[in-house]
Amino acid sequence: MKILRKIGLNGPIHSVSGAALIIAVAGIGSRLFGFLRDRILAAQFGAGDTLDAYYAAFRIPDLLYSFLVLGALSAAFIPVFTELYVQKKEKEAWELSSQVLHLLVFSLGLASIVAAIFMHSLMEVLVPGFSPEKKALAEQFTRIMLLSPMLLGISAVFGGVLVSLKRFVLYSLAPIFYNLGIIFGAVFLVKLMGQSGLAWGVVLGALLHVAVQYLDLRICGFRYRFALSGIWKNEAVRRVILLMIPRSLAMAINQISFLVVTIFASTLVSGSLSVFTLANNIQSVPLGLFGVAFSLAVFPSLSALAAKKADGEFFHLFANTFRRILFFVLPVSVLMIVLRAQIVRVILGSGQFDWHDTIATFGVLGILSVSLFAQSLIPLLARAFFALQNTKTPLYIALVSEAFHVILIFIFMGRYQINGLAIAFSIATTINMLLLYVFLRRQFASWKDSDIFSPSMKIIAASLVAGIIAQLTKAAFGFNDNELDTFVAIFIQLLVTSAVGISVFIALSWWMRIEEFERVKTFFVRRIFGQPQNLVEAEEEAERGSI
Repeated sequence: MKILRKIGLNGPIHSVSGAALIIAVAGIGSRLFGFLRDRILAAQFGAGDTLDAYYAAFRIPDLLYSFLVLGALSAAFIPVFTELYVQKKEKEAWELSSQVLHLLVFSLGLASIVAAIFMHSLMEVLVPGFSPEKKALAEQFTRIMLLSPMLLGISAVFGGVLVSLKRFVLYSLAPIFYNLGIIFGAVFLVKLMGQSGLAWGVVLGALLHVAVQYLDLRICGFRYRFALSGIWKNEAVRRVILLMIPRSLAMAINQISFLVVTIFASTLVSGSLSVFTLANNIQSVPLGLFGVAFSLAVFPSLSALAAKKADGEFFHLFANTFRRILFFVLPVSVLMIVLRAQIVRVILGSGQFDWHDTIATFGVLGILSVSLFAQSLIPLLARAFFALQNTKTPLYIALVSEAFHVILIFIFMGRYQINGLAIAFSIATTINMLLLYVFLRRQFASWKDSDIFSPSMKIIAASLVAGIIAQLTKAAFGFNDNELDTFVAIFIQLLVTSAVGISVFIALSWWMRIEEFERVKTFFVRRIFGQPQNLVEAEEEAERGSI
């Protein structure tokens, strides 16, 4: 408990590193449960019709959630709420949260009803390659899952308030409970309700996601007020709506990217959509642990600096976070490419998930991992625009990137099948990241590319060397084919090779004096093992950019 108090678990977390650590640690727990979830699903159903229908059923609810919720919260609500709170207008801030909650629940409820009415037609468009029975199963799953966007919408408002107040603990734990609900559905509800238990598990997970965040929200002073009158007269609400429209469209386009994958994957052999989704779930782990964690942790500070017009401090904080994301993501992505077969087999290789499914999945995983650095930087780049209350530029860039995505699918899918979808996704994602970077740098006269890329070259070099050593270790630590059929042998090979690769990267980071390594080392030594309070405060002040 003493260690937990030192890193600020009992209140607001002002340090970017401290906040990112909490989000990442909770993210590790969530991802472990996510791996358990995917292993249970793969073992019970394999990469086949049931999982294809199950993953297809997420597309429409996820589209509604992204369009009506993520755009409002990530780009609009948090900056406006933060601005009101910083200006000591707490009453107006709490009123804004209640009114945004009303708008989201009403919008999501109406959209879900419309989607349920036209579900059959939507499935004809979404999964044209599915058999009638498979389409009917996807339709059944989707109708049940349409309850989850409303619950997650409520939870997102709660989470937006907690992020604005820099209370990251229960916010970060909520996804764990979401995964627990899905696991409960797969293990228990399927036995009681049949295949529909999978969908009801998603709804249960969404309900738990709401409940755990509400506990912390009550402590912060939030009290729900049912007051529909005056919503449209509230200037803060109007600002949120104006800011969210471009971002909502951009988020919809991002979801359309997965809709496009679903449409084309449905025309390929059975299990293709499951293979792509399972591979994407695995490679999303470092994306969530580092890309999302750091960008989310730094967002309130970037918003406050943007409100103060402190351009120099804004860029300094952005550049530091950019390099930290690369420091963690690049070596992990290289190791994922080297050990893709071992990772897939250890996480998913049981029950109905056979060797053929493993080969298909690790092929997709390797391709997606190539663009992991870009996927991890996009949340930070996008939130930098949002902190500047510019939501239009990311929208236009998303449109261009998605156009490239569709074109690339036509180029690669015919020849490479499911791997072609992964190639198109990776290239389009990299284009998205590069365009966001180019247009963001135009916002700042003091922008220095050298502050970002010169230190990053050391990280790239250390990651590549660590990957080469890991590949040699894997080959030297190999087993014969029969031994590789056993979980223990594969797990040992994965564990030893990963340990060697990570150790090499750490040693090179120390030898090359990589700044991000020194910061991470200093953070853990000071915050975990203790340091004088005045030094803690000085470090947090520096990380906040003197906010």
